[in-house]
Order: sequence, then C-alpha cells, then structure tokens
Amino acid sequence: MIPETAAFAYTRRAGEYTRLLGAMDATAALDRARVCAWAAELDGVVLDVGCGPGHWTGWLDGLRDAGRLPRVTSVAGVDPAVPFVAHAERQHPHLGFHHAVAEQLPFADGTIGGILAWYSLIHTAPERLDDALAEFARVLTSDGGLCIGFFTGPRIAQFEHAVTPAITWPVEALADRVERAGFAVLSTRTRHDPGARPHGDLVARLR
Repeated sequence: MIPETAAFAYTRRAGEYTRLLGAMDATAALDRARVCAWAAELDGVVLDVGCGPGHWTGWLDGLRDAGRLPRVTSVAGVDPAVPFVAHAERQHPHLGFHHAVAEQLPFADGTIGGILAWYSLIHTAPERLDDALAEFARVLTSDGGLCIGFFTGPRIAQFEHAVTPAITWPVEALADRVERAGFAVLSTRTRHDPGARPHGDLVARLR
C-alpha cells in the first residue's frame, strides 16, 4: 500500500489522477478479464485495497449485480488518500469506503473473502511489504483469495514513477514473499505493452 509520503503525493494529485486514470476505460481488457476470473471464484466480501477513486471497486460491484460473481456478497474499498475516498463515496454511495492503509485494515480477523491489490503496493518499500501481506492474511477467511497487480522487472529496483517513486519486482521474488506470508501462489502472468513498463500479476490463496 502507499506509505505516508506517497499518500501525500496522491492527495495532491488526486484530481489529475482521477481525470486521467479513474475510469475503467483506462484499464486493459486483459486485466479486467484476469480480475473477473479471479473474483468469480471468491466467497463473501471482496476488498479493493488502494482503491483510489473507486473505479475497480464499482466495476466489481457491477459484476456482482450482473450475477457474474455468484458467491460475492459485497465489495468495499480502502485508500490512504482522503480525496480518493471522498470521490469514491460520491460515485458509489451504496458501497463502503474507508480511509486506511494496507498495513492497518479496519476489518476483523477472517472476515474478507478476497483482496484486490491492483498496483496498490507499488510504492511500498520492500522491507515493509511483509507487513501489508501479513495484514492481508489476518483479515482474509481461511481460503481467502489475493490478486496483486504490479510493475515487474529483472530485479527489485526503485524508479521514478509519475506520482512518486515506485518499485519493480521480479515475479519470482514477489511470489516468494507472498508464499512466505502464508499464501499459495496459484498463477502468475506478465506482459509488456508498447509504451508501458512491464506488467505482472499474481493470484494466490491463503493456505
């Protein structure tokens, strides 16, 4: 999730981010298919961690309403940037949004069926990643699911992101950290779209 300095950076640029990237039209069709397939296997509450302006959260809820996520009961979102939470609440007033960080989620143990962390851990320093993963494991049900989208590369390295410095992860290195946090990694995927940094994602289940 976004540490305090990055949360401040996103707070300052929330309006710009929302205009440019805060709609599902700005996402890749392959990513939507990946997340939909993952969520269709979940039971209970799906939590969008680092939900930003709430576009993925609202989209998942729309899939639920359409019957495409048959066992999902509700969708919620959390984000550390107050303007994002406020925007998400305006756009989706029937959903629950919370001002929170990944390392301190406002949910009881074992109450969440699945966590989507789509590019919401990219600013988390490698030495802090385990804290977020441990918190995910705490709130998930015994067979809860996890889906992470991230920047991938040949090594763990920081780069100058458009908003604030971000991290690239080799797929194997991130999968190892997820496994060490108590998850079983079920699948990974990468691609390199023209004009973009290489993309990685993984799907896991709590062991």
